[in-house]
This record gives sequence, C-alpha cells and structure tokens, in this order.
Amino acid sequence: MNLSRQVLGILGLLIGFGLYSLSGRLGAPWNSVLIGAVFAGLGISALVYGRGERWIQGLGLALLLYGLVRVFFLHR
Repeated sequence: MNLSRQVLGILGLLIGFGLYSLSGRLGAPWNSVLIGAVFAGLGISALVYGRGERWIQGLGLALLLYGLVRVFFLHR
C-alpha cells in the first residue's frame, strides 16, 4: 500500500471539488473556462504521473482533450 498515493488522491479530490464549487461564482464564460482548465491540468498531471501505466496515460489524454475542448469550444 502506497500511502502517498492515497493522500494525493484525497488532496486532489478536495482541490477539484473546491475549484468546481468556486467556479459557480464566476460569470459565463469564465466558469466553463476554469472547469476546462482544471480538467486539462488533471489530464497533464495524469500523463506525467502515469508513466509506464498505459491506462492512466489514456485517461490523462482523454481528460486533457476534454479540458481543451471545453476551454476553447464549449462556452455557454
């Protein structure tokens, strides 16, 4: 069992939920841009962290692409 991996997972969830709740206070389109940037950042960190594990890198790539699409194309 890798304790640092569990702590990082919990910390990441707390940061993600915190940023998601704070983005509701921003006006459009900035709330959507912030959430897209969070997804892109999560994707980049998964790509870097998941070296050697293909499924984590695939998930990171999917998150990165979704984040970029949300930032540049999915404004309300």
